[in-house]
Amino acid sequence: MNELIFFSHLFFVIALIMLALRLGKEALIACFVLQIVIGNLFVIKQTSLFGLEITCCDVFIIGSMLILQLLQEHYGRDLVKKTIWIGFFGMTFFGIMAMMQLAYRPSVLDTTHDAFSRILSKSPRILCASFICYFIVQRIEVRFFSYLRKRLPETSFIWRSGLSLIPTQALDTVLFTYLALWGILQNLGSIMLISFIIKIAIFAIISPFTLLTKRIIRT
Repeated sequence: MNELIFFSHLFFVIALIMLALRLGKEALIACFVLQIVIGNLFVIKQTSLFGLEITCCDVFIIGSMLILQLLQEHYGRDLVKKTIWIGFFGMTFFGIMAMMQLAYRPSVLDTTHDAFSRILSKSPRILCASFICYFIVQRIEVRFFSYLRKRLPETSFIWRSGLSLIPTQALDTVLFTYLALWGILQNLGSIMLISFIIKIAIFAIISPFTLLTKRIIRT
């Protein structure tokens, strides 16, 4: 059942990214911010996929990285830099608002505070870890992708995307797992390995759809 949900999840993320691309760069930026905020919220949920333990946010991570690459490919590196800072703002806003919500003393009639507290109380640590990984990994990825674009201008977007994504996502997986999930989730070594494999699989599934991007923009 989880496997069916996973592929449905992946399909909807791809479809919404393509729709955002059709709507324009503003929609892509909004989609990027939503994915990194949602990814940081859902990362603490573990699930079993193909008999292996993973977190539920890998689709959003690859989706957000793909958006940055699409923005750089079609709109330039300057917009990508601005998008990264907008992402910082989105995560900061979410983190502050989460803490503000938890600060309210719940009514005796309230039935949701314990659930919100259990989920959002982990947000500050996760967001701090995400900030560190986000700043390091995405800056490396953007620069590496730009380097590949200049050195391999005749190479397809898929190959440049893969060459830049694989090493940076390996770094991101290790950094984020230890900084954000140490002491929260179990089997971190397994989670790191499987998370990285799942990310590569997600990229392999998403990649063919990137061939449609220029057609989507032109129509």
